[in-house]
Amino acid sequence: MTLNNRIIFLSAVIALSFVLASPAVAENCKQKRKTPKAPNKIYKQANPLKATPENISAGEKIYAKGAKPLACVQCHGVKGKGDGKMAKGMKPNPRDFSCQAMMNKIPDGQLYWVIKNGSKGTGMMGFKALSEDQIWQVVSYIRQFSN
Repeated sequence: MTLNNRIIFLSAVIALSFVLASPAVAENCKQKRKTPKAPNKIYKQANPLKATPENISAGEKIYAKGAKPLACVQCHGVKGKGDGKMAKGMKPNPRDFSCQAMMNKIPDGQLYWVIKNGSKGTGMMGFKALSEDQIWQVVSYIRQFSN
C-alpha cells in the first residue's frame, strides 16, 4: 500500500469513527430538568398545526425575533443548541433542541406548555402574549433542529 493510499484509508477510518460515535454523543446531550409535567389533556396533545413550510417559517420568525420580551434565539441560539448570546452563565443551560435523543421524548403538548408558562428553576420565561397558533408554530420550528 502506497503512502497516499494509507493516508486515504486512515482518513476514511477516522471519518467513519466519528459517524459511528455520533449516536452515543446524541444520547449524552440529554438535559435533566425538574419542569412540571403539563396537565394530561395538554401533555398528550399533538401539535394541531401541520408542519407545513408556512407554519415552520412563521415559527422561525417568532423564534428569531417575534417573541417578546425576548426572542427564543437569544438563549437557545440560531441552531437551537442552547448557545445563544444570553445563555452564558445560565444554570441549567437553555434546552438544546438539536438533541434528538431528548427531543423525541418530549411530547408536543409539553413543549407547548413550557413555552406558554415557562419552566421554574430555569431561565425559561413564559410567553403568554403569544397566541395558541403562534406557540404551535414555534413547536413546529424547534422540532426541525432535531430532525
